[in-house]
Amino acid sequence: MLQKISSRQHQILEHLLESRNGLSVDELAKALDISRTGVQQHFVVLERDGYIKKSTLNKTAGRPVTIYVITDKGNNYFPKQYAWFSELILSDLQQEIGPERFKAYMQKLGSKLADKLRGKFEGKNLTERVDELVMVMTDLGFQVKVGMESETESPNMQAYNCIYHDLAQKHHEICEFDLALMSSLLDKEVEQLSCMAKGDCNCSFRVK
Repeated sequence: MLQKISSRQHQILEHLLESRNGLSVDELAKALDISRTGVQQHFVVLERDGYIKKSTLNKTAGRPVTIYVITDKGNNYFPKQYAWFSELILSDLQQEIGPERFKAYMQKLGSKLADKLRGKFEGKNLTERVDELVMVMTDLGFQVKVGMESETESPNMQAYNCIYHDLAQKHHEICEFDLALMSSLLDKEVEQLSCMAKGDCNCSFRVK
């Protein structure tokens, strides 16, 4: 998760984004009309949090100058819009292979991701696997809570946001990705009880 930064730090990142070769403290102090000390204080925070890093500019005359460049994390601080591109790909794929194969493809993707994460789940009981799954889903961006059904004594999970809500509204098959991921990692069948993409207030899942 990206840390919240101040408006001045945002300005610094904007300047570094436009100057990929990097800028020195003096150059940024002049560009922002603030003191060198002020720039250095912001640099300490931005470097600590991984948004920028030091580099060196070798001058032909005089000693090398320390400059700062934006990192991948700093670049990713600025909003990116992938939904339209994902929608284009998914719509074309569904048209090419048909609804049933598209659904199977989503299931295959969920299983493939599960294969990469399976090591964290090996040797753990169901309760521990559920806890681990919640951590995985949280890392993916879901807000998840876990409960226990009194009648069946089965674990259930509620997600109060959908990380691909707009896409899932147009392609309900995307939910098969989540189901395949959960089922594979828990080594149990998981059924979906509600879905925000279909108008419900949350996405809930029951472990059978």
